[in-house]
Amino acid sequence: MQRHRRGFLLVSASAIAWSTAGLFTRIIHLDAWSMLAWRGLFGAAGLAAVLAGGRGAAWRDLMRLGRWGWVFVLQSAAGMIFFITALRTTTVAHVAVIYATVPFFAAGLGWLVLREKPTGRAVAASLVALAGVALMVGIGREGGILGDVLALGMTLTMAVAMVVARHFRDMPFLPAACLASLISGVLSWPFGQPRAVTGQDLLLLAMFGLVTFAVGLPLFTLGARLLPAIETALIGSLEAPLAPLWVWLLFNETPAAATIGGGLMVVAAVILYLAAPQTLRGAAPAQK
Repeated sequence: MQRHRRGFLLVSASAIAWSTAGLFTRIIHLDAWSMLAWRGLFGAAGLAAVLAGGRGAAWRDLMRLGRWGWVFVLQSAAGMIFFITALRTTTVAHVAVIYATVPFFAAGLGWLVLREKPTGRAVAASLVALAGVALMVGIGREGGILGDVLALGMTLTMAVAMVVARHFRDMPFLPAACLASLISGVLSWPFGQPRAVTGQDLLLLAMFGLVTFAVGLPLFTLGARLLPAIETALIGSLEAPLAPLWVWLLFNETPAAATIGGGLMVVAAVILYLAAPQTLRGAAPAQK
């Protein structure tokens, strides 16, 4: 139970950090590739600063990443790129609803790879959370098919990250996350105009990279090791109702009734699931 509580707190904190992404993409007026380049580089710099206190041990751990470690690095970098480009290619509503299906992808991969069979209660809670997100953003025919495909790609990479973090608990996740962030920034650099940013944009980009990468990604990877994949995804869905909260606080934009109602559905789904006795949720498998 102590491990479960720690995992819940870590993944919840990562959802809070990641919920600021929509806010940053709104206030930073740059093309997607320039934003990705600087966000990745600042995120990598922030993680490197954290790892610097390890006196080189963390960097030596990169030598033992192995095949699945590199899978984690590359798919994480791809997911970072998919997310921003999806937001700029299709509607935020489509991205939110597609991403809300991640508990089901995570459950499927968790069952195939880890033999963690999701409980009916977990699936029901995920359905309620998905319905809440759909109510928040609405379902329309607008948006582009390319953006929807990118959002689906981001969703799949997140499901893979959850399962890899759960299965390979001894993997050096912080160095891997730093490397993934660096790769996403370097790959995005040639496609945008990153040298044309203003000083104000650079400050916002630094905050964007540090909050979502240097804070959000380590919290997520550390927490995902301690929870079943579907539970990690379900708790991560708290990101959806938190995103409009930041806009309300900073821009004084009152959310619509559907946004409030859908957000409460997501929160209620997570709380009711976590409030269930451990026997109903399904006990986590023993540590190897």
